[in-house]
Amino acid sequence: MLLVLCVDLDDDVGRKTGASTPVVGADAVREAAVDLAESDPEDSDLNVMFQGISTYNDLREEGDEEVEVAVVTGVEGSDIKANRAIGDEIDTVLASLQTGEEVRAIIITDGAQDESVIPIIRSRMPIDGVQRVVVRQAQNLESMYYTIKQVLADPETRGTILVPLGILLLIYPFVVIAGVFDIAGAVVLGLISALLGLYTLFRGLGLEDTIDTTADRVRNGLYAGRATLITYVVAFALVVVGGVQGLALIETAEAAVDDPLAIVTAAAAFVHGSVQWFAAAGITSSLGQVTDEYLAGRFRWRYLNAPFYVVAIAIVLYGLSGFFLPPAEGIVPLSLPDLAAALTVGTLLGVLSTLTFAVVESRYPAEPDPA
Repeated sequence: MLLVLCVDLDDDVGRKTGASTPVVGADAVREAAVDLAESDPEDSDLNVMFQGISTYNDLREEGDEEVEVAVVTGVEGSDIKANRAIGDEIDTVLASLQTGEEVRAIIITDGAQDESVIPIIRSRMPIDGVQRVVVRQAQNLESMYYTIKQVLADPETRGTILVPLGILLLIYPFVVIAGVFDIAGAVVLGLISALLGLYTLFRGLGLEDTIDTTADRVRNGLYAGRATLITYVVAFALVVVGGVQGLALIETAEAAVDDPLAIVTAAAAFVHGSVQWFAAAGITSSLGQVTDEYLAGRFRWRYLNAPFYVVAIAIVLYGLSGFFLPPAEGIVPLSLPDLAAALTVGTLLGVLSTLTFAVVESRYPAEPDPA
């Protein structure tokens, strides 16, 4: 058996005519269509109902199988409630059909919005076809409206489309305001272009997710009292100071020699001038991390290796870079014995710290984390 099913998602038939739904049977559907035409001649659901009657008549003339036509409606304002209401009305229609045959549906709609109920219908009966009825003068107009409505309802898509459009629309009024205050229009255009470019770059690279995640971590760290927030800020400041000191030592070395510095010498001067500051930054950040691990109950003795490793690496780099420095005023290059001593001390410090904390951890193991 074929069921020609006319779909009215927002219940125009029930609201405007007062008819009880679902409407089953060709005569009842025709009467409801006439009532709707008298109430609102411009309603697009008129086309759906008359198309349903036309399809019903064509199928009956073919005479291959039994045919019935019905109108099912949803509710206004909520697609979820409308889908549920249509599902209930379809169940009512199927229960009223006195047939032992399998019922298959031909769906008649007036646009993409009504077609959102197709999965609801398919869960109850097979679908042989879908006919979309749209007034010729407004072909695809309702579907385009529904698509735009759905796109603008999505927060992510809305931000992607409307924010750049809003910035572009602000260009002219900003330029006019800038002219009133004797500000060059090129400056305003440059600033707006930079803002739009940064926004596009952030959206294209997906950096907004990274920024949101970082902001959440910082906020959670502030509320949780994490020591790493302070130690990371201090470590960053130490790195900046170290970079400045390294560049200053490069300038001192350049002033002490007549020829331009070789790349190896310039790198050695930068490392020698900055390594102690970088080491202080590494020790500060590692101690902050160890503190947070201890407060969170995840402390392990081997975590204390980190500051000792930083000191060991700093000693090695300080001795190695000092060995390649040129002798000059304000610069004291290290001799070969000094280099050997630095390498030995750095190696011993790293090895001894590893062995020491491994032994301590074996004798005083931390309690396992609770499951």
